[in-house]
Amino acid sequence: MTVQAAHAKQQENKEFDQMLVERAQQGDKRAFGLLVEKYHRKLGRLLSRMIRDQAEVEDVVQESFIKAYRALHSFRGDSAFYTWLYRIGINTAKNYLVSLGRKPQVMQDVELEDVENFDEANDMRTMETPETSLMTKEIAQTVNDAIAALPDELRTAITLRELEGLSYEDIANVMQCPIGTVRSRIFRARETIAAKLRPLLDTPQHKRW
Repeated sequence: MTVQAAHAKQQENKEFDQMLVERAQQGDKRAFGLLVEKYHRKLGRLLSRMIRDQAEVEDVVQESFIKAYRALHSFRGDSAFYTWLYRIGINTAKNYLVSLGRKPQVMQDVELEDVENFDEANDMRTMETPETSLMTKEIAQTVNDAIAALPDELRTAITLRELEGLSYEDIANVMQCPIGTVRSRIFRARETIAAKLRPLLDTPQHKRW
């Protein structure tokens, strides 16, 4: 897919969401149900980077959608619906953890789709031997552990960028910070992850991967 085609698809997606939002604002509950169905899994995957227990993740996801529904009248479409929803989800998760006196954590389960979504790791998809399969799992675990150890701001930024595919502008909206800050956080996160991967990939010190 070309850059132009990807941008057009993203724009079409935003317009479709906006149409559903407007219908939901007029009282169409089915329209909001379609938004829930569309983003339930993505929001859950994002929040699982902050909360370990999957049952708790589901509770926070549900609460996030309830808050979004109640606040839907205030959504004006200045940003994409999903950036608005993700911001609500992140804030809900943080408040939930604070209420329990806990800090955000990351699920330890290895998700191979995570490492496959890193642009620099696309070649791993063609590895099918037992040895390379084991290496892929080891790399996935290393990436997962590296993300888990990142400060909250870096972890959220890299998750939104690499795993959810958001643009820098959208991430800035979600995290409510300048785009330059987003770029800095993502760069620092990538450098940290790269440092953990170098021993596995036998990468020279002056190269990231």
